[in-house]
Amino acid sequence: MEKVKCECGHVNPYGTYLCGSCGKPLIDEGKLANMRYEGVARRSQTYKKSIVDKVWNFFSSVKVGIWIIVLLLVTSSFGTLFPQEMYIPPGEDPTVYYSQEYGVAGQIYYQLGFHNLYSSWWYMLLIAALGVSLVIASLDRAVPLYKALKKQRVTRHEAFLKKQRVFGEAEASVSQDDQFEQAKQILKDKRYKLKEENGNLLAEKGRFSRWGPYVNHVGLIIFLIGGMLRFFPGMYLDDYIWVREGETEVIRGTDGEYFLRNNEFFIELYDEEDEMFADAIARQGSPVVQTFQTSATLLKRSNEGALGSETELEEIRDHDIRVNEPLTFEGISLYQVDYRLNELSSFTFTLENEDVAPEILEEVVFEVDLNDPQMFYEFDNGYQVEIIEYFPNFIIDDNREPTTLNRIPDNPRIIFEVFPPGVDPLDENSEGEISLIGLQVNEELNGENDHTIRMADFELVDVTGLTVRRDHTLPVLIAGGAIFMVGLIQGSYWHHRRIWVQRKNGKVMIAGHANKNWHALKNDISFLSEKTGLPDVVDQSEEKEAHDNKEEVNDQHGPTK
Repeated sequence: MEKVKCECGHVNPYGTYLCGSCGKPLIDEGKLANMRYEGVARRSQTYKKSIVDKVWNFFSSVKVGIWIIVLLLVTSSFGTLFPQEMYIPPGEDPTVYYSQEYGVAGQIYYQLGFHNLYSSWWYMLLIAALGVSLVIASLDRAVPLYKALKKQRVTRHEAFLKKQRVFGEAEASVSQDDQFEQAKQILKDKRYKLKEENGNLLAEKGRFSRWGPYVNHVGLIIFLIGGMLRFFPGMYLDDYIWVREGETEVIRGTDGEYFLRNNEFFIELYDEEDEMFADAIARQGSPVVQTFQTSATLLKRSNEGALGSETELEEIRDHDIRVNEPLTFEGISLYQVDYRLNELSSFTFTLENEDVAPEILEEVVFEVDLNDPQMFYEFDNGYQVEIIEYFPNFIIDDNREPTTLNRIPDNPRIIFEVFPPGVDPLDENSEGEISLIGLQVNEELNGENDHTIRMADFELVDVTGLTVRRDHTLPVLIAGGAIFMVGLIQGSYWHHRRIWVQRKNGKVMIAGHANKNWHALKNDISFLSEKTGLPDVVDQSEEKEAHDNKEEVNDQHGPTK
């Protein structure tokens, strides 16, 4: 691209509208000068040949940036149609959960990968594209704008002044030196920064507001980086653990180093006799929970242990976990968010047979842990019991096959096989007596059995639900948001104003430019003219609009006589 040489001798890059030295318009595009980016050439308007240029030009386009934002908004909305996989109930199989809960729409949602939308590679690619667009669009505009504002001269070409939106001129008076001195003092009082050159004057203030949009972009870029850092290992954790009362569970995200023991869980209800809560209890239709708490102990693995040895746990500290009162350690916080009361924990079974002496079967009493069942039981009197199949939450699927909805023992079913003394379970030819046992269920599956398994007792336990959260990206997100707000305030509540006062050929010309709030600029110049006698200005955009309206009327009705 050929460079353009101005009559003042300054060589300007291709695509420059206003000379970077004197300000003379190099391209005549109408009555008013195009002051966008100070009329300088942007890289996207200058270089268009190589593949780098084409990529740069593509991402520097505001339209492309808007389309990327629209795509992000649309795709993000898809992720809110149904819960993301991390928010479905613990223990649920996502391949089954979405179709069972939401039907065909849920199945399609899962098949398209929307259940893990925000961590998908193509969603990350859209975020990266938005970040690239922000960086390139900002550099494409901010760098030439900075150079133009940094090197702007006081003395400008006459055509530059006359093509400003706010312009006025008059014959120079005898006391123009006194007028200029008075004008300088007035402008200083209004906090303008002054520059003088060859008897001409440039007054400027609020230049920093021009960088507000670019500060916004910096804040957005930092915010996007913080969002993407959440998908790096160790930077962000948002998980869930259920801990039964009296049990100890490993805390996810700690690589098996930390454990939590649920010493006691309890809930406190509002007093039903208290009139203050009568309306709330009536609306709820049941007692209203006032608070719920987990009295927990944090434990840490004290040694790695040799192969085959048990892990030794060291108690770190006790803490009562309540809503908004988490247990915090090593940057990880455990929040109280849910609970389940009276969950089945274990079944106790006995074996009965009318033809066998009761004292023989007294020894056949065994307990099945519904969360971690032992699959084989052997007794001193020769009896052996094997669990063939265990369904914690028993259902019949669409193929009429037994399966489990999840691993939570809400509706447990157990298929037992009983081997009397003398029958070897390892012998392929031996057959035991098979039964299906559950709550109020006791079915013999291979004909009439000689032995009957009876449920003698069961145990219930309360379970606490805790969110495990660690967020090292939060400072980055806060910094990005704070910078964005600084840029928003910077660009919204201040504006860049410039006033040129120039003497040439026996005339005094005064022109002004503002990136917004032209009314304030015109008020400043009017006040200056009133106090010093310098020429007042007119808004040439209003004159141009009135002229265009008049021509439109003439085109419709003919010229006015």
